Amino acid sequence: MFGNKVELITTILFFTGSFIIIFLERLYPYREGVKFFRKGLWLDFVWYSLIQSYILKIVIFDFIIYPLDQQFDLSRLQIVSAWPIALQVLFFFIMHDLYIYWFHRLQHNSKIFWRTHEAHHSCKEVDWVAGSRSHSLEILINQTIEFAPIILLGANPAVVPIKALIDAVWGMYIHSNIDVKSGKWQYVINGPEMHQWHHSNDRTIFYKNYATKLALWDWMFGTAYLPPKKKPDEYGLYYDYPDDYFLQHAFAFWRFNFHRWYESPTINYVLHLRQNLLKAAGKWLTVDGKPKGKEAEIILPESQSYKRA
Repeated sequence: MFGNKVELITTILFFTGSFIIIFLERLYPYREGVKFFRKGLWLDFVWYSLIQSYILKIVIFDFIIYPLDQQFDLSRLQIVSAWPIALQVLFFFIMHDLYIYWFHRLQHNSKIFWRTHEAHHSCKEVDWVAGSRSHSLEILINQTIEFAPIILLGANPAVVPIKALIDAVWGMYIHSNIDVKSGKWQYVINGPEMHQWHHSNDRTIFYKNYATKLALWDWMFGTAYLPPKKKPDEYGLYYDYPDDYFLQHAFAFWRFNFHRWYESPTINYVLHLRQNLLKAAGKWLTVDGKPKGKEAEIILPESQSYKRA
């Protein structure tokens, strides 16, 4: 019963936090002109946030973590079970965040591991949902390492949904298009001020701002970058990269001419289906043919052809 209540509360808090962040993006934008229905929204929200997250949750817990526990029966040791729940959450929060800093840094400094991370940097407009764009192999590694210790060390079952809530909301926050001035708090707690720079298409700061939740790792290990009165000029990768979910996954293992694949009838059908749904959403958000607001504007390709220009 307690576990069900925690899951219900964390779910409510997740949706509440999401709506607040989206609202603040409209009210106090870090960059003007970023539309709600921006290019790549379908990819990030539907494929990465909904479909991939749901499938990987099943894979990580049901096919990796729980079988490991059944095999070695480590959770019976109850190593951390006597700790207060707050202390358990704090412990796993700090340990995982420190791990993420170093693994993230490795990804930027290794040609092999960069292949698992480049999709995350392919967004040209970084906002609340852009952080969900991460290669499935990257999520598989990070979330297994994140949640396996919680289960195997015998933590309270409530720790998993609480930790997942913190990850989700904080991930949306640091990628959000909100003009935040954290002041001295930015030396400890990470926010859009530093992480927006991490996603900029600027090779000079490609090896900066690896931290996710605690900015202090960047300041401690010499990778912090925070200019006082400057913002990134553009975002994304400095090289050509596919904008389809499946092609992005394949591109990590095989560098091919993905533009040729857009000529495939199957891929074109999927892309046109996405466009038609977005157009339908745009009509639904209009009154007498006029947009209800800026949020109703939709970014679509100028041409129906997906051949390389």
